[in-house]
Amino acid sequence: MTEVNHDAAAHRFTADVEGQRAVLDYTLSGDLMTITHTGVPPSIGGRGIAAELMRMALETARTRGWKVNPVCSYAARYIREHSNWDKMHQDELLDEALEETFPASDPPSVGNSS
Repeated sequence: MTEVNHDAAAHRFTADVEGQRAVLDYTLSGDLMTITHTGVPPSIGGRGIAAELMRMALETARTRGWKVNPVCSYAARYIREHSNWDKMHQDELLDEALEETFPASDPPSVGNSS
């Protein structure tokens, strides 16, 4: 298990292994975390370090109530391959979309005509 650090001010997760630094960069706009880059030096690649960075980023997003936009190709693939997280996130987005379509203060009328 690799220790992952989060520098919230820099919008970056890092893991230092054997003097090399792996990173996951993101932007934050409101409650939308956009993962823009994941990089692991070749000399420490193949050890699951990028996956550790993603797990920490997604856990942080979940606990803070952020939505995630995986612009980075690795992040998009990771989310696709870990369907439990993706399914939960999609369900949350669907719930949000339904709330916007049918606000609680303005329920749809069914069967009544004026």
